[in-house]
Amino acid sequence: MATFQCGRREHFLLYYTKMIKEKQHILLIEDNPGDILLTTEILEENKFPFHLEVIRDGHEAIHFFESINKKDFWPDFVLLDINLPKKSGHDVLQYIKKSEKLRSVPVIMLTSSSSERDILASYKYYADGYLVKPVDYTELMIAFDKIIAQR
Repeated sequence: MATFQCGRREHFLLYYTKMIKEKQHILLIEDNPGDILLTTEILEENKFPFHLEVIRDGHEAIHFFESINKKDFWPDFVLLDINLPKKSGHDVLQYIKKSEKLRSVPVIMLTSSSSERDILASYKYYADGYLVKPVDYTELMIAFDKIIAQR
C-alpha cells in the first residue's frame, strides 16, 4: 500500500486512477443543496470515477435501504450528514449497521458538527469514518483509502 503526504495531491490522483477503475456508487445523504454541490464538484474536479445518488432526508434513506434486495445495487460508500430532516443521520447509521444485510456497507459521516458527542455517537454506532465539512479532496480520499484497504 502506498503512503502519501497530505500536500501531495498529484499522488492521490495517480493512485486513484490506477486503483479505482470502475465507477464507485456513492450514496450522499444530505439535505443542504450547497453541500451536495460542493461534494459533487470535489469528485468531478479531481476525476474520481463515481456515480452519485442523492437522498435528502433520513426517512427517505431508510426507505431506500429497505427497498434494496440485490447486493448489486448497494452503494460502495455512503456519505451521511447527521442533521437531516425526518430522521437523523445517527438513526440512519444505526439502521444500516444493525441490518445483517447492510452492515458491511461503509458509512462516512460527512457533517458540519465537530461536537465530541456527535463524533463519539457516530463511532459508537460503527461509522467507518467521520469528516467535518467543508471537506477537501485529500480528506475524502484518505477516508475512502482506509475503507478500500479493509476490503
